[in-house]
Amino acid sequence: MAKWTAQHEAPEPLEGPVVATIIGGTILWFALFVVQLPFYGWFADRELLWWLWTCAAGGGLGLIGIWYVRGREAALQRHAAERAAANSSNAPNAPHAPHAPHAPNTASGEGGTA
Repeated sequence: MAKWTAQHEAPEPLEGPVVATIIGGTILWFALFVVQLPFYGWFADRELLWWLWTCAAGGGLGLIGIWYVRGREAALQRHAAERAAANSSNAPNAPHAPHAPHAPNTASGEGGTA
């Protein structure tokens, strides 16, 4: 069987409000943990404590995620600023375009054949 190869280039990854998304998810996990906390005994009686601890773990991992994506965003901005600075400093000064010679003024009879 022949190996499959892509016939076209892969699209660019979508960028969005990554930091806000991770913060929102982290808040949601912690909110679920807090909402379930008063029912600890009910979860313990039914051996469903993993629901509670899953929410706590999601919130904790979300904190790590916030730290990670904020660092990533800062690195992307630094890289973009460095690239812009390098492009502006490496760009040669554009020479002034030479002025076009004056066209003969044929209306007054100067410089043209009348």
